[in-house]
Amino acid sequence: MKMKRIGVVFILILAFFGLADSSYLAQHELSGEPLICNIQNLSGCNIVAASQYSRVFGIPLAEYGVLFYGVLFILAALELVIFNRLLRRTLQLISVIGIISSLYFTFVQVYFIGAFCIYCLASAIIAFLIFACASFIEPIRKNMKKLA
Repeated sequence: MKMKRIGVVFILILAFFGLADSSYLAQHELSGEPLICNIQNLSGCNIVAASQYSRVFGIPLAEYGVLFYGVLFILAALELVIFNRLLRRTLQLISVIGIISSLYFTFVQVYFIGAFCIYCLASAIIAFLIFACASFIEPIRKNMKKLA
């Protein structure tokens, strides 16, 4: 029981950082200002942000990130108050969507754009850590035994 709580607290904290990261990107997208991200010329945030892959259905990916991390943050906060199995399962499902999306868009950065955005990579790492925490808050194996 205690480990579930710790996992949800970690998800809450990570979702906050993801929300801050995505909000920063969304704010710069809306203002049109270039991103501050050149670290020894290793990062190409502005190249990635200006690419055709930075929008889905005309909406900037950063805004999807704000939605994704905002929903995770709210669900994790609710789960800490209510302590509900359905909320934990929902956190797991959303984290799977996040990790699949992160893997896809990291692949796009590498193979199609040829540039890396440190903020995008930070978001991918956060999504992976959320997925890892979500994997422990409600073990899947326990439910598989019930089905057999």
